Amino acid sequence: MLLAGMMTGRAFAVEPVKISRDDTALDLTATTEIYTGRGEAFQVSTAPGTDGIVRRIEVRATSDEHQGDWAVFALANVSEEQIDRLIVAPHFRLVQSKLFWPDLGAKRIISITPSEGFALDRQQSEEADVFRITLNPGTVVTFVAELATPDLPQIYLWEPDAYKDTVNAFTLYRGIVLGIAGLLAVFLTILFVVKGTSMLPATAALAWAVLGYICVDFGFLSKLISITAGDERIWRAGTEVFLAAGLVVFLFTYLNLNRWHAHLSYATLAWILGLGLLFGVAIYDPPIAAGIARLSFALTGTVGIILIAYLGFNRYDRAILLVPAWALILVWLFGAWLTVTGQLNNDIIQPALGGGLVLIVLLIGFTVMQHAFAGGAYSQGLFSDLERQSLALTGSGDTVWDWDVARDRVVTIPDISIQLGLAPGVMHGPARNWLPRLHPDDRDRFRATLDVLLEHRKGRLNHQFRVRAEDGHYHWLSIRARPVLGANGEIIRCVGTIIDITEQRNSVDRLLQDALHDNLTGLPNRQVFLDRLQSILSLTGSSDNVRPTVLTIDIDRYKQVNDALGIAAGDNILIALTRRLRRLLKPQDTLARLSGDQFGLILMSERDPAKVADFADAVSKAIMVPINFGGREIILTASIGLVSWVDQQEDAPGLLNDAELAMYRAKKAGGNRVEPFRPAFRTFGADRLQIETDLRRAIERKELSLVYQPIVRLKDAEIAGFEALMRWDHPKRGNISPAEFIPIAEASDLINQLGLFAFDKAASDLMDWQLQTGDLPVFVSVNLSSAQLLNNELYNDVRAALAKTRCEPQKLKLELTESIVMENPEQARLILAKLKDIGLGLALDDFGTGHSSLSYLTRFPFDTIKIDKALVRDGSDKRGVLLRSVISMARELEMQVVAEGIESEEDAIELGNMGCEYGQSYLFGPPIGYDSVQRLLKERFPLMKRA
Repeated sequence: MLLAGMMTGRAFAVEPVKISRDDTALDLTATTEIYTGRGEAFQVSTAPGTDGIVRRIEVRATSDEHQGDWAVFALANVSEEQIDRLIVAPHFRLVQSKLFWPDLGAKRIISITPSEGFALDRQQSEEADVFRITLNPGTVVTFVAELATPDLPQIYLWEPDAYKDTVNAFTLYRGIVLGIAGLLAVFLTILFVVKGTSMLPATAALAWAVLGYICVDFGFLSKLISITAGDERIWRAGTEVFLAAGLVVFLFTYLNLNRWHAHLSYATLAWILGLGLLFGVAIYDPPIAAGIARLSFALTGTVGIILIAYLGFNRYDRAILLVPAWALILVWLFGAWLTVTGQLNNDIIQPALGGGLVLIVLLIGFTVMQHAFAGGAYSQGLFSDLERQSLALTGSGDTVWDWDVARDRVVTIPDISIQLGLAPGVMHGPARNWLPRLHPDDRDRFRATLDVLLEHRKGRLNHQFRVRAEDGHYHWLSIRARPVLGANGEIIRCVGTIIDITEQRNSVDRLLQDALHDNLTGLPNRQVFLDRLQSILSLTGSSDNVRPTVLTIDIDRYKQVNDALGIAAGDNILIALTRRLRRLLKPQDTLARLSGDQFGLILMSERDPAKVADFADAVSKAIMVPINFGGREIILTASIGLVSWVDQQEDAPGLLNDAELAMYRAKKAGGNRVEPFRPAFRTFGADRLQIETDLRRAIERKELSLVYQPIVRLKDAEIAGFEALMRWDHPKRGNISPAEFIPIAEASDLINQLGLFAFDKAASDLMDWQLQTGDLPVFVSVNLSSAQLLNNELYNDVRAALAKTRCEPQKLKLELTESIVMENPEQARLILAKLKDIGLGLALDDFGTGHSSLSYLTRFPFDTIKIDKALVRDGSDKRGVLLRSVISMARELEMQVVAEGIESEEDAIELGNMGCEYGQSYLFGPPIGYDSVQRLLKERFPLMKRA
């Protein structure tokens, strides 16, 4: 029968709610039965009357808004008087409105039909469906409500006067809350216009969002504009979205999260844009928009407490000041959650939550104003002075050092113990706990500094000290702090910063080390050597035991070893030699590196001349010990200059200069020897310097010239060419031999200028001779030095000289020796090949004196061999065999042969018979000048004269 009743739209009788005159308000929600989808005609059985009879009534829908949903409840007047009551169904209740797809309110009841009498009269109300009923004494009436929606969150039975008083009471409360909310919104907006800081517009926006929400929730909006129940749902969803967005914007702006990480800015922007889209969603589906907004409330509260806790622990004052307001927000969110889930269910909770929002904005406004007016007129913009200092300290990366003097407790923020590799908090506690960790040399100074600060009660703490880390290494720390005085004038705290300056100190130490020591060997440099020597010399007059001996040590052939094996090998060799020399020294002796491969030594441990000589010999032998490098054995020698102190007037630079003069003398004598200083060396050194100075000006003063020694063909004694030789006519010293000034030029940077002068002059003279006598079948040979061959500009200089003089390259030859080629064989081969390509002749001079000359004939593009005079003049029986072999080999290689130093005509004839083509010696003529060559050529080649 039940199934049949449901299929026909019928409902069974309900239990009536008994009413007496003392009942001012009854909640009928639990006793009201809801029937959904029953169509336009609804049949229901009434509650049993006083006579116990159950009747059947049928109710039909009266409005197009009806969707077939009905509600049934019954009331029984158990009193003996007539009772007037109001049936009230609120349009919206936050209670049990749900978190997801919340119920945002609507018109609930279209009409109510009693089981007896006429339909109930609707009372005017914008917030609820209100119907007036009158119950006679002892009657039982069943009421059928025609519903506009299937949901009926709450239905009350009110005594009319009590309902009126309640409405009036809530109206007064709501007016007060609305007034406060409106004033807050206007005040914060004005404050924003006055101060202009970014926190104020965000706070004002939040205040306006709260005001909008309360206007809708308290029904104030419907008094301003005409809205329907459906429009109210859109407004309610929109204000909830606005409130959620305002809370997010306020949190981001107040904490200034864009400074902490860029990703926070992006996340917040995406969050706000998402909430902005919800305004559009609210128009089409308000429950979805409101549900997402309520989720945003919960997420904002969670994220906010995390950010405030993190920034608060990092001493960010804004986060700390926001703690009370955010705690109130969390309490409000918790109460709202209990309300929407129905765990709090009364009529007070909804307006109380509205008032809580106003209280939150009020507290936030006070917090923001505290920042806005911090520092008076001097604090403008985004940060307070305290915050600026905090941010500056955080940005610098310094550690805060806080010594609570009253409790004798040191705290560092962040904990410096972790930086030192120690357990957290080890460096916290009494100041005396720092002493065991300090370097022994710094402990007394650290303790004394703190004692002086406490005693004088003023000044600043500016101290650098070393602290031992867990790995045993010491860190340099710099502490800068100032005392804080209490009311009694005593120091209560000492606060400042502490910085790890280990890198800076190490850099300074390295700079000092490099300024005073050689960074390769670690030895003192020349300046320190002279300073120590001067200090020793200052003691010579007061003590007979102070008699220093200075040694300068120069490694022979070090440049060749460095070029052959590389710079790295050369450095390793110097380090090895340094270790050997140090082993010979005693504590009072000093070893220094004066320059590249030159060492200086102050010998104080020996005064006896014989023992000093033995020591110098020991130094020489130590250097000669073979060095194994890269699978090869390297043997080096040294030129050692030695000078002992004898003159009271001698200073350190002079003594060192004497030792260097002696060393240069030893090197000039062939090296691998110890040379004691003699006063005559000073004249030699001065002469050498003066010659170098005069040589620099010799070219400008036209003191340099060329002479030419003839080279003749042996078969007919005809002139075939000349060798250009340089001469220097010094204005004071007369003619200076090339053997004297050429080595000086090679040791300086002058040899390139002299070589270029010789080539240019020889080519120019040859062209002049040809202009005077015609086209001559002669050539001119010019000597090439090692410095020229290693100069990258040689090729370009030669081409420029040829272009300037217009001389034919085939009539010029460049002469160079075996030793010149071997200084850098690969570069020599490349440059000589380029010179050969432009047509110049190449002659290998002094052939026959080297140990590997034959290999050069195939590796380098020589076209001429000049046999050394030592081989030509050799009086042994094997001379002829050697000469024939050399000449025969040269002819097989299609090379010309020039014999130097021929002393007799018999030798000339013999060499010619062997196949030697040319000869050069005083037998054929001495070197002659430009004019003499010109006359000689006119005499020997008369047919070459031009008409």
